[in-house]
Amino acid sequence: MFIILMLIFILQSVWLYITELAGKDLEIDIIGKFLIFVTPRLVVLVLPLTILLASIMVFGGFAENYEFAAMKSTGISLQRAMRGLSVFIVGLSILTFFFANNVIPAAELSFHNLRRNIAKVKPAMIIAEGQFNQIGNINIKVDGKRGDRGQYFDSVIIHQKKGTLPGNHTVYIAETGELTSTEDSDILQLVLYNGNYYDDLQPKKLEEKRKYPNVKSDYKKLTLNINLEAINNVDFDNQNNFSNKYTMLGVKDLDYTIDSLNVQQNIDYENFSTSMYNRSTASTLHLNIKPIEDKVFENKDFIGLFPNKKKVQLLELAINAVNSTNQIIAIKQKSFFQSQKKINMHTIALHEKFAIAIACIILFFIGAPLGALIKKGGIGLPIIIAISFFLTYHFIGIFAKNSAEDNSLNPMIASWLSTLIMLPISIYLTSRATKDRSLLDLDAIFIPFKKLIQKTQIDKIQILKVLDKNSEAFSRLNGYSNKKLIDVLKNYRQYGLDSTHKNTALHVLNTRGVSEQELRFGGNLVNVTYESALRFKNNYDDNSKIGLLFYGVSIVMLFSGGILNNNNFPIIGKILIGIGFFTTVFYIIAFIKTIISQSNFYKTLNKKVITPSIIFIILGIPLYFLYVLYFNRKIKEDLKQIK
Repeated sequence: MFIILMLIFILQSVWLYITELAGKDLEIDIIGKFLIFVTPRLVVLVLPLTILLASIMVFGGFAENYEFAAMKSTGISLQRAMRGLSVFIVGLSILTFFFANNVIPAAELSFHNLRRNIAKVKPAMIIAEGQFNQIGNINIKVDGKRGDRGQYFDSVIIHQKKGTLPGNHTVYIAETGELTSTEDSDILQLVLYNGNYYDDLQPKKLEEKRKYPNVKSDYKKLTLNINLEAINNVDFDNQNNFSNKYTMLGVKDLDYTIDSLNVQQNIDYENFSTSMYNRSTASTLHLNIKPIEDKVFENKDFIGLFPNKKKVQLLELAINAVNSTNQIIAIKQKSFFQSQKKINMHTIALHEKFAIAIACIILFFIGAPLGALIKKGGIGLPIIIAISFFLTYHFIGIFAKNSAEDNSLNPMIASWLSTLIMLPISIYLTSRATKDRSLLDLDAIFIPFKKLIQKTQIDKIQILKVLDKNSEAFSRLNGYSNKKLIDVLKNYRQYGLDSTHKNTALHVLNTRGVSEQELRFGGNLVNVTYESALRFKNNYDDNSKIGLLFYGVSIVMLFSGGILNNNNFPIIGKILIGIGFFTTVFYIIAFIKTIISQSNFYKTLNKKVITPSIIFIILGIPLYFLYVLYFNRKIKEDLKQIK
C-alpha cells in the first residue's frame, strides 16, 4: 500500500515539475537523482495516509469476516488484538521523527540544488515555443522552431535587461532568427533577421532624459552574444548552496536559527525605536530653552502665539514630518512582517517533525477502531473513508500554516492543530470499538432529556397482582372460555383493562391446566404485534416531546437573539442566536428520529405511512407542532385497531 501511494505521489511531483524536466535533453542519472531527492519529502504525506488506510482495511476485513467474533470467543479483546500493532506503530513513529529530522533536510538540500542546476543546464534547449523563456539576462519568445536541432525561429521577441537596472529596457523584434552556437558553448549566439529594436535610454540628468527618452532602429541582420559561462558552470554533486532554508535544517539547527532570528528581530526593534525617537528630536527639546510660567496662555493653543505666516509654516512642517514618519513605518512594517514570517516558518518546520510522528499514532487509533466499527474491508468504502479523514487532517494543517505565516495564528498551534483535532476523534472511536458499540449512538444524546420527560410519569403496571376472587370482575373472567381468556390476555389494553385483568386471566388458565410455557410457545401469551407497535409508539412519543422542546427553544432563542442583535445588544443577541442554531441541530436530529420511530410503527402494522413524502417532511420541519398533534391522534387510533 505504501509503495502504491508513493508511486502516485511521485508521479504527481513529476507532473508538478514537468517544465523543469521536459525538453532539456537531461541524462537518465540526473532524472533519477531528481526522483530520489523528491521522494523523502513525500514520506510525511504518504506514511500517515498509509497507516490510516491499512488499519481500516485490515481491521475492517477482520470484522467483515467475523474474525473479531472468533477472537472474542477465545477471550482475545480488541485491545489485545491491537497491542502488537500499537507497539509497532509507536516504533514507526519514532523512526519517522528521525527520518524527518535527518533524511528529509539532506534530501531537500540536494533537491533544491538540483532544481537550480537543471534550470541552468543547456539553455539552448530551454527555448520553448509560444512562451517567454529566461536565459541569462534576456527573455525570449518564439512562435515556432524549425530545423533538425530546432535552431531556426519564427517571430522572435526578446526583452533584455540593461546592467543592474530593474526592468526590461531593450526590446528586439524579428521576423526570423537562428541559433548558431553549439549546445556546449559558453556563448549563446542569436542571429536575428528583418526586425527592429527599441532601447529605453537611462541618462543621469532629467533634462537629457526628456530630450532623448528612447532609441528605435531597424535592421536586416543583428547578432546577439550572451555570455553563459557562469550559468553553465554546473556541479550536480554540489550540495552547499541553499543550506539556510528552513526545510533543510534539523531540530538542533532550527532551534539555533529560531533563537538567532528572534535575537536579531529584537535588535531591529530596538534600533528602529531608537531611530524614531531620535528622529522626533524629543531628547533635545529642552536644550537652549528656558521655560517660564505665564498664566495668561495657560490652557490655550500654543499655535496662537505665532503670526499667521508662521502658523502655516509650522503646520506644513508638522504634516511633512508625520507623512515622512508614516512612510518609514510602512516600509519598516513590511520588513518586520518578512522577518516574523521567516521566524514562523522555522517554528512550523521545527514542530512539524514532532507532529508527524504523533500523527502516525493518532491516525492508527482512528483507522483500526473505525475498521472494526464499519465492518468493511477491501479497497472500496475504506479508501473513501481514509481519504476523507486524511484530506480533513491535511487541509486543516495547510490552512493553519497559511494563517501562521502572517501571524494570524500562533505557529506552534498551527503545527499541532490538525493533530489535536484528530486526537479526540481517535479517543472516541477507540472507546466505541472497545466497548462493542455502534459508530454513532444518537439515543445516548437524548437519554438525559428522556429522563427529564419521563420523570413525572407513573408506572401503572402492577406485576403479578390479580383481582379479588370475591369480586364481580373475577367471576366474569372465570366464566370465560379458554379462547376468550387468551383474547383478554393478549389484548387487555385494547379493552381498556389494566394488568390485574391480564394476570387474573393467566391465573384462571393455569388453574385449567394451560401452562404459561404452553401459551408462550403457541404465541398466545403476548400480542407480539401490539407490543412491538407499542414500543415504537413510546419511542415516537419520547422523540416527539424532545423535538417539541428543542423546537420551542430554537424559536425563542433565534427570535429574541435577532431582536437584541438589532437593538444595541449585539453580543447577547449573537450568543442567543448561536444557542438557537445549536438547539436547531438537536431539533432536526429529534425530528429525524421521530420519523424513523413513526415509520417503524407502521411497518409493524404492515401499513404505508405518508411521512416519507419529501413535501410532507419539508412542511413538517417549520410546522412541527401541527405535525405532532396530527400524528399523536392518528397513531393512538391505529394502535387500538391491532388485534
